[in-house]
Amino acid sequence: MHRLEFSRPSSSSSSCLTSVACARSGAQYPPPRRTMADVVSDKAVEVCVKAAVGAPDTLGDCPFSHRVLLTLEEKKIPYDLKLIDVSNKPDWFLAISPEGKVPVLKADDDQWVPDSDVITQILEEKYPNPPLVAPQEYSSVGSKIFSSFVNFLKSKDANDGSEQALIDELQALDEHLKAHGPYINGDNISAVDLSLAPKLFHLVVALDHFKGWKVPENLSYVHAYMKNLFERESFCKTKAAKEHVIAGWAPKVNA
Repeated sequence: MHRLEFSRPSSSSSSCLTSVACARSGAQYPPPRRTMADVVSDKAVEVCVKAAVGAPDTLGDCPFSHRVLLTLEEKKIPYDLKLIDVSNKPDWFLAISPEGKVPVLKADDDQWVPDSDVITQILEEKYPNPPLVAPQEYSSVGSKIFSSFVNFLKSKDANDGSEQALIDELQALDEHLKAHGPYINGDNISAVDLSLAPKLFHLVVALDHFKGWKVPENLSYVHAYMKNLFERESFCKTKAAKEHVIAGWAPKVNA
């Protein structure tokens, strides 16, 4: 149960590992644009995520931001969502995130915390139910898929091996799911799945649009896995529209 409030702002990343103090003197948050959830909470978690390219009032395409939203949804944590226009970052946002990166989440001590890895760990510790922790031996499953996808998407050389490298990573995921599925950790969804889901969505949308490429049909366990993930209520409520995913990748593909 939660509330999502849309403000006017954004950015896309997940690498800064330190907490950033909130310099709020004289700064006011922009008013909410609209509410996406049904329940209003006085203790909603504040989270800043990327707005769509060219549409600052619409949820954007950052897979790291999406991962945090999925975690909040799966744990049913109330949250207020603030959209950050990465092409025109407001001063109040740069005050709490000097590197201009998203996602950032406001912790209990009024510190703003960046990086989806750190944020999801904090959420797991503070809200342990339902548990999303996967066994350590499963923590790296699928971890090379996103980088392989990006290399293939940006590649302009059909013979550079980037396509096969991606297929190899997807094949490894398929084999894991065959042995341990339907999710990475069996019947229960975990943090590893919530990290992979947005990346697989970007992979499917961007490669189909820019290269006319689809995940091979023989990877049946991967297809079933993506179907399960993409049909979850948490995913449907927090995914970016396909056109915004495409718009987000276009500058990188055309560079």
